[in-house]
Amino acid sequence: MGEPHPHPEHLWRNPEPRRAYDVVIVGAGGHGLATAYYLAKNHGITNVAVLERGWLAGGNMARNTTVIRSNYLWEESAAIYEHSLKLWEGLAAELDYDILFSQRGVLNLIHSLGDMREARRRVYANRLNGIDAEWLSTDEVKAFCPIVNVSPDVRYPVMGATLQRRGGIAKHDYVAWAFARKADEMGVDLIQNCEVTGFDLEGNRVVGVHTNRGLIAAGKVALCAAGHSTVLAEMVGLELPIQSHPLQALVSELLEPVLNCVVMSNAVHVYVSQAHKGELVMGAGIDPYNSYAQRGSPHVIEYQLAAALELFPIFKRVHALRTWAGIVDVAPDASPILGLTPIEHLFINCGWGTGGFKATPGAGWVYAHTIANGQPHALNAAFTLERFSSGALIDEHGAAAVAH
Repeated sequence: MGEPHPHPEHLWRNPEPRRAYDVVIVGAGGHGLATAYYLAKNHGITNVAVLERGWLAGGNMARNTTVIRSNYLWEESAAIYEHSLKLWEGLAAELDYDILFSQRGVLNLIHSLGDMREARRRVYANRLNGIDAEWLSTDEVKAFCPIVNVSPDVRYPVMGATLQRRGGIAKHDYVAWAFARKADEMGVDLIQNCEVTGFDLEGNRVVGVHTNRGLIAAGKVALCAAGHSTVLAEMVGLELPIQSHPLQALVSELLEPVLNCVVMSNAVHVYVSQAHKGELVMGAGIDPYNSYAQRGSPHVIEYQLAAALELFPIFKRVHALRTWAGIVDVAPDASPILGLTPIEHLFINCGWGTGGFKATPGAGWVYAHTIANGQPHALNAAFTLERFSSGALIDEHGAAAVAH
């Protein structure tokens, strides 16, 4: 492979915008950069601009907890996440960049009979969809992850777990730089410090983007700015059924390797992995209120740490290094919106909730197909905006093995 970790500012020139592009992508996070790459690679469309208000991958892509899995319940969700996981498995070689993808396994702990029934149902559904999934007893959980507390005397005793061995983690910023570097090599313009302030419409068709660096003509416009989708949509009079919430996370000081997998618990709501450098990465639930604040809420973090210490008493003397919040778009059915809009040549990618990072290559792949062909790929055909009118929802609330 090539040089694994060049300094980001050496990757491209941050050009001045051209007068016109075939496609303008708003948002240079993981999904936006992946979309640009697959537009160039799969469809030969390279007259593309990716606009970013700040710096590349400085938004939610830098604020997620890096978990990758595909063990979703519903067929529509399982299909797109499994497609993404298969892309993850070959991504480092394809992009010639070490993204530190580690298939260490994802454990979803079970603490009640109700959760056990749901979890086993999900295991059977995964297997029917060709996705690896296992049910582990309490003893098997302890054997797979020895530091988990399986004592029957805790508030939420571990009654078992599901396991997806192909799940794991990757280094989020490396993933972004890898997609950015390849897209740049193919001729895509990656334009930082370029804030979108409005859109040009001719009738019901979008034809350009207003920015703080001038007007950019666009054949097609693809919105891809997690956490701020509703703000952009309102600029063209489009109301999205999306709410934005802070999603809490934190990392610890550096430790020797102690955690060999990803552990998630929906009941006490914490998920924990150990990054390659050694820090523990912990995610929590979303704040119940709407906000764009990228900071941790003390009460959520307190519950998060209490849950982690109950599951992992070994962590009781570990120090938290920093906390933060990403901003997640949450749709009414906790599933993404990925496809066309009522505005001609305007496309939307939002509503991933807690699933955005794991979907990065798969979402970019199908979004690029949708933009290039003007119609959805089979994998995202069900994730239309129209489903909220027709009632054909994909309700992953509680079915995705994590609370949204």
